[in-house]
Amino acid sequence: DAFFPFPDCVEIAHQAGITAVIQPGGSIRDAESVEYCNQHGLAMVTTGVRHFKH
Repeated sequence: DAFFPFPDCVEIAHQAGITAVIQPGGSIRDAESVEYCNQHGLAMVTTGVRHFKH
């Protein structure tokens, strides 16, 4: 329900056996998370829609 601000979040998910993530995107470091997914065979979908507001 939130974007991945750093690629370590995706790495932790990968180590836990997650194979795909859906996130709204929007982090200034999105490219780093996408790169990690591409290098490790994870699927990432960005929706462009936030589901909660602060």
